[in-house]
Amino acid sequence: MADYKARLNWASDGEFRSGRYSRAHRWIFDGGAVVPASSSPHVVPLPMSDPGGVDPEEALIASVSSCHMLWFLSLAQEEGFDVLRYEDEATGRMGRDERGRIGMTRIVLRPKIAYAGDPPDPSLARRMHDAAHEKCFIANSLRTEILVEF
Repeated sequence: MADYKARLNWASDGEFRSGRYSRAHRWIFDGGAVVPASSSPHVVPLPMSDPGGVDPEEALIASVSSCHMLWFLSLAQEEGFDVLRYEDEATGRMGRDERGRIGMTRIVLRPKIAYAGDPPDPSLARRMHDAAHEKCFIANSLRTEILVEF
């Protein structure tokens, strides 16, 4: 198997001891991508959060969506389909889990896929989405409910 890593960089803005410090930071990935990140304004109020940064909750939802898409595209190609475009408006819901802890309790993927030529019939599309979900490493790492609605 493979090992993955990401670097994180945060520095104090001088307000740490007061508790009103900035939660803005950067994610630095091995390929050179640098992503501005922050706590969610839903969790830590402005101005301590930066709404322009990606928050961990958004990143989790995007990771699930991206992983599902990549597996779906692979399966669609194997089935002989020519995918032109894949878009998703994924959402996540925070709540309390069965242990009473706050976490991401549900993620809903809503892929919209455009094909060159005929699309798969609904039952084959469902099987491909189910297989993509089963193969997705990220989904396999989570306890949260993940639904695919298309």
